[in-house]
Amino acid sequence: MNSTSLQANEKTPSAAKHGISAGKPAPLGSTVSDGGVNFSMYSKNARSVELWLFKNPEDAVPYQIIKLDPEKNRSYHYWHVFVEGAGEGLYYGYKVHGEYAPSKGLHFDGSKLLSDPFAKGIYGAGYSRGDASVFGLENSATALKSVVVADGTYDWEDDRHPRRPLSSSVIYEMHVGGFTANPNSGVSPEKRGTFLGVAEKIPYLKELGITTVELMPVYVFDPQDAPLGLENYWGYSPVNFFAPHWGYGSSPDPIATIREFKDMVKALHKAGIEVILDVVYNHTAESGRNGPWLNFKGQEAGVYYMLDENKQFSDYTGCGNTVNVSDPILRRVMRESLRYWVEQMHIDGFRFDLAAVLTRGEDGQVLVNSPAVNSIEVDPVLADTKLIAEAWDAAGLYQLGFFAGRNGDTRWAEWNGAYRDDIRKFIRSDEGMVPILAARIIGSPDIYVNPHQDINQSIHFVSCHDGFTMGDLVSYNCKHNLPNGEDNRDGLDENFSCNYGVEGATDDPAVEAVRERQVRNFMTAMFFTQGTPMFVMGDEVRRTQFGNNNAYCQNNPSAWFDWNDLERHGQTFEYTRKLIEYTQGLSLFELKDLIKVGHDINRPYVLWHGAALNGADWSPSSHTLAMEMVHPEKGEHLYVVFNMYWGDISFQLPKPIHGRWHLVADTFLPAGENFTFRELYDQENYMVKDRSIVILSDFSLKK
Repeated sequence: MNSTSLQANEKTPSAAKHGISAGKPAPLGSTVSDGGVNFSMYSKNARSVELWLFKNPEDAVPYQIIKLDPEKNRSYHYWHVFVEGAGEGLYYGYKVHGEYAPSKGLHFDGSKLLSDPFAKGIYGAGYSRGDASVFGLENSATALKSVVVADGTYDWEDDRHPRRPLSSSVIYEMHVGGFTANPNSGVSPEKRGTFLGVAEKIPYLKELGITTVELMPVYVFDPQDAPLGLENYWGYSPVNFFAPHWGYGSSPDPIATIREFKDMVKALHKAGIEVILDVVYNHTAESGRNGPWLNFKGQEAGVYYMLDENKQFSDYTGCGNTVNVSDPILRRVMRESLRYWVEQMHIDGFRFDLAAVLTRGEDGQVLVNSPAVNSIEVDPVLADTKLIAEAWDAAGLYQLGFFAGRNGDTRWAEWNGAYRDDIRKFIRSDEGMVPILAARIIGSPDIYVNPHQDINQSIHFVSCHDGFTMGDLVSYNCKHNLPNGEDNRDGLDENFSCNYGVEGATDDPAVEAVRERQVRNFMTAMFFTQGTPMFVMGDEVRRTQFGNNNAYCQNNPSAWFDWNDLERHGQTFEYTRKLIEYTQGLSLFELKDLIKVGHDINRPYVLWHGAALNGADWSPSSHTLAMEMVHPEKGEHLYVVFNMYWGDISFQLPKPIHGRWHLVADTFLPAGENFTFRELYDQENYMVKDRSIVILSDFSLKK
């Protein structure tokens, strides 16, 4: 069935036909105004464009097809039309006709119903990636359908951005669906795995001490972009950069999903919790030449994507294509998307997936002065938002320190991937790690070399969505990714993990005791590090993915938050909660400047010790380090001992400044014996047990 036959046949659903006029090229997308809706899209090489209007999103046949007249409905490369009497809730799509010549970078297929790249709502029930991938197959029955959305109608009440500084932030990486999808979440069935489900769990986040949630991709992605029989769960397969993903709504209605997203953000803000989105502006779900036609590919592939000298899709992302951020059209899509999430959805910041791609030019070369990065930095709408870069890509470009060091200012923060690897190695008792540990816990000055940088631009973490959970780091020596259907080839081979005697789950109490202690060690090291801490949902209760370190296609209980873990591993939760509460109350962990190494009566400083005072052992065989931290102005004095040796070691204590040493935490002790601030009286040494961390605080007896 082609569009010409549809235009003339009598099976077209009955609905009042709309009058039309020329419309305007700006703004792009669908815009509601008095009397109707303006539609505008970009295509440089299209021969003709049709706008298809649908009465219902499930309809295979439109009730009206509007053929755009190139003389009246085209300005430069923008195709536009004003549809009279149309309004919010109207479903639509485009058919874009042109030459199919991959050798020229042209991939037009007029049989495909294409979504609007600027649509604020997308209907996805009934979608078929398979149908969208077959050239010449008419797919209006199974295509994604765009919907007209009227901005500015939601009642935000008195919502305000919390604007919490990074220096006092605790970031919790969360998968919206996986957080409450499990029936044991206590969330009602219709809200499980949705934005509203997240809102119901705000009391849990508050109790834990979370200040910021970083949501894995929430704009529309292709759940069918996965191995056969599996589902793309993580969402790093974007279709549209504006519309919330239909699967996170309590119903298929995309307008209701937008409202529920806003309800979630408003509720989080009322609780003082910021919302950061993980955004993917490096590739799309259209893959390469053999991928589906969803929007960009069928509208102007050679503009929206990087093509090599043979006009083939360049792949710096590992996903079959790379969006062309060097082109002003794609940059406009990205920038307007960011603005939309801030202005209309009240988002507080963004984490840029594979951000190194943003620094590549059209031919893939690395640009020191990237137009894409510059356009984000200077946008006044984004001036108060947090910008966090994943400073690498899938083609080997590793730029850790580049974003945070740009222009000598503090605009960008970065995921500190070196911290993740190095802390894992130290906790595992690898050799040669003590000097590196020292650098990492004071803010990685070897990476962030500008002494005037804000040390909180380093987002330090031990685990995230990508890789082992913290619980699996201490339970598995190697990945177990067979459920992903790729013969265990996917995912990183080296995780710097250790199972401590048994691969996977065990009821051996000795192994369990070491694992529990190592998780506390990871948490303690992370929160006693200068910078901004982040951990992934469930680490506070030792969530497991059963050794799967690449659970991108596991939308099932193996990757969901298991709320029964709160009972199984309640001690870990309590330890983490108290650890966050304690460190959040210390000025020593709200610093912005690099802490001085060496005594100073005027500013915060750190001194390094070993088992003996001033005797730090920096040798390759060392597994211990003691850190004395002092904040003269605030009267804070801490002594933190790291012992990842497999034996007990007695550490000499510095002389207290304010009173006497008190035990804050000892990861070897049961959780209930920590954070009681037991006085050590005149103790001069402390026996630090094997593979454990001890925190002491010196304060006045009157405290």
